[in-house]
Amino acid sequence: MAQRLSAVVSIKDEEERLAACLDHLRFADEIVVVLDRCTDGSKAIAEGYNAKIVEGGWALEGDRRNAAIDACSGDWILEVDADEHVPEDLAREIRRTIDTTSFDWHEILVDNYIGGRLVRHGWGASYGKAAYPGLFRCGVKRWGRQRVHPRLQWSGPKGPMLEGRINHYVDRNISDMIKRLDNYSSARAKDMREAGERRGMAGDVRRIFSRFLKCYIGRKGYREGGYGLLIAMFAGLYPIISNIKSRLEDN
Repeated sequence: MAQRLSAVVSIKDEEERLAACLDHLRFADEIVVVLDRCTDGSKAIAEGYNAKIVEGGWALEGDRRNAAIDACSGDWILEVDADEHVPEDLAREIRRTIDTTSFDWHEILVDNYIGGRLVRHGWGASYGKAAYPGLFRCGVKRWGRQRVHPRLQWSGPKGPMLEGRINHYVDRNISDMIKRLDNYSSARAKDMREAGERRGMAGDVRRIFSRFLKCYIGRKGYREGGYGLLIAMFAGLYPIISNIKSRLEDN
């Protein structure tokens, strides 16, 4: 039997990007849009695509993503963000995969764009993604209760990586890259404070260099010129900025 696919997007005020994202999800049997305290026109846009809409407010990213998963009725779920587009070749591969695979979840490769430029190398170490576990059977994936980079729990075997790539329009420019580092580290600092996580500075100083080398050399960020250098720098700085914020700030 053909498997039923739900595509889910969880957002907060994404009216500028939502329509383009949903245009690339028409191949799914169901589109689910979770609106997190939205005050813009996102709801009207989702209604125009006959999406199933869930409205609410979530302090934690993991809780919001779990609410999005729980709203899906398909046999399989495809998780995407509002700044991601599924090309036609990947859409066909997803439909083919869910009808034939014996596994419970698959990772999807990511092509990241900064502005209009494809930046394929260097991503990772909590600052960007080169791949993500976005395609899974209903009931096998749960997110942890964190604000940023929630932990994942799985209850089924992992299958091979899909060959197609999703297009991720991650940042408009370098200023957006810096803002994302600031937002990520602030959210991580709040998680650390609430969990009572106290970490020495020495380890994070070492991580500046180990993460930089991992992204710039190991993941070939050097091939991307200045963008690759910035990605590696921000990946290295993320842990120590988060740590210092958790100690010195309380907002």
